[in-house]
Amino acid sequence: MQTLIELYDERPLENVLGGEMFRPERIIYVCPSDFRDVKNIQNMLGAFFRHRGLETEVVFTRAHIYDSEKIRNKLHELVRNYPDCALDITGGTDAALFAAGFLCAETQIPVVTYSRRQNCFYNLRGASFGEKLPCTVSYSVEDCILMAGGFARQGRVDNAILANYLDDIEPFFQLFLTHRRGWTSAVTYMQRVSPTKEDGTYSLEVHGDYRVKGERSSRINAPEEVLRDLEKISFISDLEIVTGESVSFRFRDGQIRAWLRDVGSVLELCVYKACLDSGLFQDVRTSVIVDWDGDDDTKPVSNELDVVCTRSVTPVFISCKTCDVKTEALNELSVLRDRFGGKMAKAAIVTATRGGTQMRSRASELGITVIDLNDLTDGTIGSCLKNLMKDVK
Repeated sequence: MQTLIELYDERPLENVLGGEMFRPERIIYVCPSDFRDVKNIQNMLGAFFRHRGLETEVVFTRAHIYDSEKIRNKLHELVRNYPDCALDITGGTDAALFAAGFLCAETQIPVVTYSRRQNCFYNLRGASFGEKLPCTVSYSVEDCILMAGGFARQGRVDNAILANYLDDIEPFFQLFLTHRRGWTSAVTYMQRVSPTKEDGTYSLEVHGDYRVKGERSSRINAPEEVLRDLEKISFISDLEIVTGESVSFRFRDGQIRAWLRDVGSVLELCVYKACLDSGLFQDVRTSVIVDWDGDDDTKPVSNELDVVCTRSVTPVFISCKTCDVKTEALNELSVLRDRFGGKMAKAAIVTATRGGTQMRSRASELGITVIDLNDLTDGTIGSCLKNLMKDVK
């Protein structure tokens, strides 16, 4: 088999697994006749395969996928032009699969498919090369983003340095749990007393007023207990508080400063470490920016992913919220998951609240796992992750 025919799917994982496993000379994607951006998608898939070390020719051909006769004729044309071909029916719309059934009834083309549950390819007919073939492919976070047409960029934290802070994450998170109800106010205070200059520079030394401006016309007092606890875990040092007048201290370093000035960082770090500690994943990253426009700075479009993991070919997208989870957040997470992998991808939302019935109901409808405050305080987040991944080989 030198040519693999794929029924194009909007879910990128279905489009690339066959090529990864069988490494044909060319892959022909049958896409809808009204499909836009064919050239861009073709170039994107070509770049992805090259990134993965495959010098595979990527070809797109159009067919009216809601007219079974027309797509049947297109498939017959491909079989005539490429007699060495095989058909992969892992992806594609129901209509395209219906038409592919006619082709199989009329020709002896080899046919394979992929089972997500078994993580294995199967020989449906005449494809001995795909006879109960375990899928040995594994993807990094960067791979999953690239196959969807995006580019992984560094977000609010350089993942390469996180190994230096792993021992800090648990005490930081326990401090957050202790002061959870006043955390947003404490972070706002940190932001006010440690401003960043217009040129992006800042000082680790802090000398500020005891009382600062909050949201709108409110005023915020220095969170004395939080500051003292931060000094105990060595996030700050040289703390001096003159109640009602002033506060001074020193951040340990720039990364600690960034985390203490961002409300959500502590929860993201907790989830990141839990994913690492679970041993379930080959790649774990936090604060990942997905750049959908590459080098085009004129119309930047991006998404930020709080935590992303991969196991084998399965990407997992985790959104972290220190506040109540809104329906919009669930919908956004669902859309991102489906764009990257559909049924092969997983999604979870972690909230530092106990979560309401309505939110849980909507999450269940969307196939999103909820990890809430009880799981965080009980230390059962690892068990939640294992349950999330129980059907992934």
